[in-house]
Amino acid sequence: MANPIIRLEAVDKEYGKGKNTVAALKSINLEIFPGEFVAVVGPSGCGKSTLLHVMAGLEQPSSGRILLDGVDVTLISERDLPKVRAQKIGFVFQAFLLIEDLTALENVESVLWPVEGLTWEKKEEMALEVLREVDMLERRDHFPRQMSGGEQQRVAIARALVNNPPILFCDEPTGNLDSKTGETIMDLIAELNKEREMTVVLVTHNEDLTKYVQRIFRMRDGRIVGEE
Repeated sequence: MANPIIRLEAVDKEYGKGKNTVAALKSINLEIFPGEFVAVVGPSGCGKSTLLHVMAGLEQPSSGRILLDGVDVTLISERDLPKVRAQKIGFVFQAFLLIEDLTALENVESVLWPVEGLTWEKKEEMALEVLREVDMLERRDHFPRQMSGGEQQRVAIARALVNNPPILFCDEPTGNLDSKTGETIMDLIAELNKEREMTVVLVTHNEDLTKYVQRIFRMRDGRIVGEE
C-alpha cells in the first residue's frame, strides 16, 4: 500500500487562553492516501473547517504533527509555509474569494505571479489551460460580477489547480450554490479527482455530497467519531 499523502498524528487546536480556551480539535489521527476522494462530514460548529485549515497549513495546530506528501508542515517556518502550500495544495472555498478587479484569467494567473522562472507567456498559457479544463475559457475576460455563482466557483477551482498540486481541499464548495449548480460543480471535482489522480478532501454538512467520495470521516465536537 502507498504511503499516506496526508497524515495527522494527535492533532489538537485550541483558541483563546485560560478559562476562555476553546478546544476546536481534539486528538485527531487520520491518514489519507494518494488519489483518494474523502469527505469530512459533521454538523456546523463541529470543527470540520478548522480541521481542513489545519490540514492545509492555513492554521498551525496547538499540538501534534501534520505531514503533507511526506513534509512535516508543523516544523516549517511561517515564512516558508506559503511555498510548501503552493507546491502541495489547492484550496476551494465556499465564498469563491475571487479578486473583484481581476478578470477570470487574471484571477487564475495571480497564483503564478510570485513564481520565479516562468515567463509571463508561460503563466498565461498555464492559466488558459486550466480555464479550458473547467470549461471557462470563453469567460476568461469577464470579471466576477459578470459571472454566475457556478461560474465563479469554476474559476476558483481553476485557480486552485493552476500549480498542479497533488492535493485539493474543498471547504463547502457548493454551499453558496443552488442544488443543480452544486451538483455540476461536484461532478467537475469528481472528474478532476479521477483524471488527474489528485487527492481530494471535501468538508461538508450536506449528506447528499457523500455519494461522490470513497471514504467518510464523521466529526462531532472536535473529534473524529467514525469512519465509513
